[in-house]
This record gives sequence, structure tokens and C-alpha cells, in this order.
Amino acid sequence: MSNFYTDNPSLKHHLHHPLMRRIVELKERDFRDKGEFDYAPVNFEDAMDSYEKVLEIVGEISGEIIEPNAESVDHEGPTVSNGRVTYARGTQENLDAVRKAGLMGMAMPRRYGGLNFPIVPYIMAADIVSRADAGFENLWGLQDCAETLYEFGNEDQHKRYITRVCAGETMSMDLTEPDAGSDLQSVMLRATYDEAAGCWRLNGVKRFITNGDSDIHLVLARSEEGTKDGRGLSMFVYDKRDGGVKVRRIENKMGIKGSPTCELVYRNAKAELCGERRLGLIKYVMALMNGARLGIMAQAVGICDAASREGYKYACERQQFGKAIINFPAVYEMVAIMQARTDASRAMLYETARFVDIYKALDDISRERKLTPEERQEQKKYAKLADAFTPLGKGMTTEFANQNAYDCIQIHGGSGFMKDYPCERLYRDARITNIYEGTTQLQVVAAIRHVTTGTYLNQLREYEAIEYKPELDGLKKRLIDMTNAYEKLVATVTEVKDNEYLDFMARRLVEAAAHCVFGYLLLQDTNKDDSFRKSAEVYINYGETEICKFQEYIGKFKPENLLAYK
Repeated sequence: MSNFYTDNPSLKHHLHHPLMRRIVELKERDFRDKGEFDYAPVNFEDAMDSYEKVLEIVGEISGEIIEPNAESVDHEGPTVSNGRVTYARGTQENLDAVRKAGLMGMAMPRRYGGLNFPIVPYIMAADIVSRADAGFENLWGLQDCAETLYEFGNEDQHKRYITRVCAGETMSMDLTEPDAGSDLQSVMLRATYDEAAGCWRLNGVKRFITNGDSDIHLVLARSEEGTKDGRGLSMFVYDKRDGGVKVRRIENKMGIKGSPTCELVYRNAKAELCGERRLGLIKYVMALMNGARLGIMAQAVGICDAASREGYKYACERQQFGKAIINFPAVYEMVAIMQARTDASRAMLYETARFVDIYKALDDISRERKLTPEERQEQKKYAKLADAFTPLGKGMTTEFANQNAYDCIQIHGGSGFMKDYPCERLYRDARITNIYEGTTQLQVVAAIRHVTTGTYLNQLREYEAIEYKPELDGLKKRLIDMTNAYEKLVATVTEVKDNEYLDFMARRLVEAAAHCVFGYLLLQDTNKDDSFRKSAEVYINYGETEICKFQEYIGKFKPENLLAYK
């Protein structure tokens, strides 16, 4: 029996982080549900036991059903007929399994049929599913759209829609259009109010919509006539049962083939407003995208893990010149770096998830009562850290997923170029992760202000102040040196006081910050569990080298050299 939770000790390590006690305390509100729901935990230990049991179920379904179906789903893919999508047989089997296991609506409150899980175990489930099949994660993981509906919809919408998601219905977020990709303020799908019917009507086209034939859609549309920017956009809920939307076609993609990416035609489709008018992009989509980016981080970590395992397995099995190729330095270096990237990415994923958990839980509590001054301060602190770590993590982990998939094929040699091994699918699946939900370049744009305002540096100094085991002093000293070098790089660039020069160097500064953060997170993991030490040492070696390259480049680069790139 293959179980993708129990065969990976690092997951339990991250699940049992010290901050989980505070997260559970906030999420469970003194365990008030225990008298109303027989599956609600009665204390912290009971809650953690519940998370573990559910993650074991996720791990079993992933190892026994989803992963074995991955290759056939990749070959078969979904089809479209008469404006409706039919999933591949394996995809339908996967969906049936997770529905039967009650794994939809995991993070939703129990009163709507959910499990009321914090973000950490929910994202851990996404990590596990992504290792099995990144394409299926795009279907199962879109239940996260219910979080946006919960946060901004009204109680009537909660009862009508969130209960359906928890019962197993699927969701999608319909944002992109042919002329509005990253520039969502250019969205032109029209929303007009139908006075006679007492509802909104949607007309236009949406493109590149993941799981576009879902049951319940969140739709970004232009509700304010005559506007052309983000202030004229609102968020709407569309119910597939009401009709009015057809799937024109399914995109023929490079990877994640089990996930239907659709072009949708809205023709007078009935919809209802979610939240307030004009806040669709300014407030609601930003919240939706941040949640989606955390999900893509989980997807990237799952791919990183799968590629690392496949590369290591093949390197141990493949014999050349009388010995397994894992014994050649050129190969064992690649394998070690792949594992270090995986461990670093996973550490970043769960650090970010913990930050999101705390601020989201306090946000939810603030709807029930006034927060104390201490709680407001806590909410502000973790909201800022989540805002800083989400783009940093999404940008780096997705690039690492691509690199691990690339290296996995390289280890396989000519065999990796064939469809005989999973690495070929992993390579194709990984490629979208650093594109959708905001390209790596857009993540740099979001992260750079946390470089210039000192958010990352302040957090690094907090990591530095943690007490580490004496035997880790050498690694800590190197991380302090890396952080000092990063601080000087920021000063060197910002002292020029040229915004274009800052934008040009932004990627290097953001990556330098990331290498320091990832290094410290691995050091903290090693401080609790020595099995992470190899990855910490390998990653810090790698991070030092990268920061040295940035020092050399920035030190020699003159602002006037920008002209050569135009």
C-alpha cells in the first residue's frame, strides 16, 4: 500500500510546528463546536490527531488512486461536446474518491458541512495530491474559491453555495479574457442588472479558465458602464444550473492535461453580486489570487518532491561503467540539490501557510467581535508577513519545480525524453506553475516593496535571534554573512534613487532575500530534526554562491548600462 503522507516524514514535521497551537486555538474558538458536531475536536491534541487521520486518507487516495491514474489521464484528457466538458475516466475516478472521503470543503466551517481545517493541513493535502498528479490538484484545489465566497459573500450565499462545495461540487474563478491576462483591470465581460428578473446578466468571453465547466463560478465582470479600469469591476457568482454559459473549446495544453482549461461564452447568463460593487478587482480578486498563489506553491512543492524522488530512484537503479550513476559526483550533486530545493520549498510553503492561518483566523473572529489591541497587532503582523512571503514563495518554489523537473529528465538521460517515465509528464506539468496566478516576474513586482521597506530583512533578523544548537553555529554564521550581504545589495541599489534601475535589479534582490529566508527555514528545521541537515548545508552552499553572483553583477553594473538592454 502506497501512502503519500506516511512515506514522507517531513510532512508530519511541518504539521507539528509550535505555531500550530495558536492556529488551532484561533480556528476552533475554544473548541465551541464540540457540543454540536460529533467530529469536532475537544482539545488541541484531538484536533491534531484529526488532521493526521485525514491527511493519511489523502495520502492513501493519492498513492493508491490518483498517482496510478496520472499517466492515463495525461493521455486521455477531458473532452468537450455540446458546450459541456467530460473528464477523463481517471479524473472522474479521482473526484469520486475524494468526494466519498469527504475531502471537499476542508477549510470551510462545520455549519456548512466542512471540516473547519486550518490552512496548514489543507495546503498539506494539496502538496500530497500535487505529488500524485499536479493536473488533478487544479480541480480539487479550486475548492479554495469557497474561501473567497465565505469571506465576501453574504450568509444566504454561504448556505446555498458553500454547502454544495462541501458536498462535492466543483468551483472555478473566471478572471482572464482574450485581452486581459495579467492586466485584469482590462476585463470587459459585461454585467448588467435585469430589473424585470431581479438579477444580473453576464455577456462576453472568458479564456484560460481552469475547470471552466465547474458547478459554481466566481466571475470578474464590468458592472459600471463607461469605465475602463479596475474601479468598474465587480465579483459575481454564477451557478451552472442556471445555464447561459457554454464551453467553446478546451485548450490543447503542454501539461496538466487532466485539468480542462476552457474558453467560455457567456450569453445573458444569470448571476448574483458577491460583496459590493466596484470592489471585484481592487479587493476580492486580490484576496482570491493570494489564496490561489499559496495553492500553486503547494502544487510546485508536490512536483518538486515527485521529480526529486524519480531522479533519485532512477540514479540508484541505472548502471553505467559498472556502477549505479548515483555514485558519480555530477549526478549525486544534482540529486542533493534537488532534495535541498524540495525541502527549502516545503519549508517556505508551510511558513507562509502559518502566517496566512493566523491573520485569516483573526479576520474571521473580527466579524464576530471586536479584536483586542493585542489581537489587532497580531493580525497586522501576520497579514504583512503573509503579503510578503506569498509572492516570494510563489516565485521561487515554482522556479524550483521547473528546475527539479529539468534535472530529473537530465538524470534519466535519453530515457527521460521518452514517455516511458513519469519525469516527462512532470516536466510538462511544472512549466505552467511559474506562469499562472501571476508570472514569476509579477511576483517580483509584488515582492520588491518588501525588500525596500525592510520586511524581509526584519524577519531575517528575527530568525537570526532564534537559539540554535551549538553544532549549527557554522551554518548560522554563514547565514548571517549572507543576510549582511543582502542588506548591502539593497542599499547599493536603492542609493542610486532610480526607479528603473531598481526595477531592473529587483529580481536579483528578491532572489537574494529568498536564499536567506530559505536557508534560515532549513536551519530551523535542522534545529529540531537532524535529518534536514544535509539539505540545509547543500542549500546554504547554493545560496551563498548565488548571492556572490549578485554582488559581482550589481557591483560592476552602472545605471547607464541599462541603455544596452532597450
